[in-house]
Amino acid sequence: MAETNTVVIATRNKGKAKEFEALFKERGLQIKTLLDYPDIEDVEETGYTFKDNALLKAETIAEHLQTTVIADDSGLAVEALLGQPGVFSARYAGEEKDDAKNNAKLLTELADVKDQERRATFHCALALAHPQKESLVVQGELKGAITGIPRGENGFGYDSLFLLPELDKTLAELSESEKNKISHRANALSRLDSLLDNWLESLPH
Repeated sequence: MAETNTVVIATRNKGKAKEFEALFKERGLQIKTLLDYPDIEDVEETGYTFKDNALLKAETIAEHLQTTVIADDSGLAVEALLGQPGVFSARYAGEEKDDAKNNAKLLTELADVKDQERRATFHCALALAHPQKESLVVQGELKGAITGIPRGENGFGYDSLFLLPELDKTLAELSESEKNKISHRANALSRLDSLLDNWLESLPH
């Protein structure tokens, strides 16, 4: 029997889980993460798009646990690199997911690219799945550019290289609360918020 009052956030990252928690808690739902299910193996991200990977994770884990699961897939697309690193953002420099190596590789790839041609977009796809219901997918994005050198101490991933021209700051130079208001994930969560009640109401009881 599938549970209807629990939402599992498909991450072991407590910081990421926090961004989702308020949305579900205010609707009276119990929140769990993959830290509550240590036996679940990582779902291999074999999709060609962020949407494909988010759906794959959410639907696989929802079927396994027989409950509602939300999963995200996010990454960076750089125009001058024809959309790379894209779905390979986390493992751009190798399978071990090393932020410093990923950043170094990105800067090397863009070494000869002029400032005005370093446009980039952070993408986020969120998928909400339940074993007895059609999945819901929303997407968000944040546009910016890639700097020549890292700036800022906050954030993770490519944040220290991702410049917001209108603020003349990288994401790593923003506070966590400032970033969480404008990020690609925040934009996707805002879209999810507007659709969530209808989706939850039609869950089988």
